Amino acid sequence: MKIFAPKELNAAEPRAALDPAAVKKLTGLGAEVVVESGIGERSDNPDSDYESAGATVTNDRAGLLGSADLVCRVNKPDVSEISALKDGAIHISFLDPFNESELIEQFAGQKTTAISLEMVPRTTLAQKMDAISSQANLAGYVSVVTAANRLNSIFPMMMTPAGTISPAKVFVIGVGVAGLQAIATAKRLGARVTAFDTREEALEQAESLGAKALRIDLGETGSTDQGYAKELTPEQLETQRVEQGKICAQSDVVITTAKLFGRPAPVLIKEDVIAKMKPGSVIVDLAADTGGNVAGTVLGEEKETDNGVTIIGTGNFEGQVSKHASQVLGSNFANMIEHFWDDEAKAMKIDLEDEIQGGCVITHGGEIVHERFQKS
Repeated sequence: MKIFAPKELNAAEPRAALDPAAVKKLTGLGAEVVVESGIGERSDNPDSDYESAGATVTNDRAGLLGSADLVCRVNKPDVSEISALKDGAIHISFLDPFNESELIEQFAGQKTTAISLEMVPRTTLAQKMDAISSQANLAGYVSVVTAANRLNSIFPMMMTPAGTISPAKVFVIGVGVAGLQAIATAKRLGARVTAFDTREEALEQAESLGAKALRIDLGETGSTDQGYAKELTPEQLETQRVEQGKICAQSDVVITTAKLFGRPAPVLIKEDVIAKMKPGSVIVDLAADTGGNVAGTVLGEEKETDNGVTIIGTGNFEGQVSKHASQVLGSNFANMIEHFWDDEAKAMKIDLEDEIQGGCVITHGGEIVHERFQKS
């Protein structure tokens, strides 16, 4: 099997689908691995490291797209590049399938087996392939480091001859993978952390990391079968917003991580709450790429409000640590391919009856096979 990893075309994307360690693992299985020249230039992995790991480095992007048995990349491809794939090829990447119906139809028309990283089931068996979680972990870390850098004060309590400096107050909204890492990082830096989530089990995890849990009586809540928080009713959202607003007004840093799978992010912090926040406080919106949890968030931008609150919605926070983001992402790709590797055929096998592939294979054999994306 020939595996090709092209360089990302988006100038704002510094990550690579494969790093040299992933290449070494895949070539060890017996795969032929080809990467586009410069694939790792923004993640501190020169072409020579890929060659040392066993990959062939090429400048012939179009030729390899047309000859590879499997293509793996970080982001969804341009429609024009789908038509370049050979019939029956496997394509693995983030696909944003709920919002990319045309892309999915193109994959089906090309008889491509399209695998969406977003749809990998959140199970113990699939954990090693869960790119959503591996990237969210890094985003949570970066959100705190970014806030600490923008804040005009320090995070830890400090005893000085001139007096005591109080610790920064950090409020984390949404205690998933990103939120837990944000809590852990903020605590390591010495901040006083409060956390909120609609799921009691998530709040217990936050408390285990040393955060104070904000509990709001919202009535019935819970998690989806994918482990995400369920969407709240308008009444529940308003109750949550009011109670959160009280904590936001007291906080130096607010980090929002609330995303809904396949849907726009809920707006949790509106203008009236921001207006009550302290001058110099910082909000980091990790949901900016899905619409944002904060009124006024602009994807790709950092701005300051009239009352001196900085709102950061730069997006792709994990890309700011592209070396490690590429390392864990490459591991996710390699683990998926290895898990379904057929030693005799020296190829990745497709089995739609498999629990993992049944969850993340969107198109196969010229058809849209995932029931959630089939047209009724």
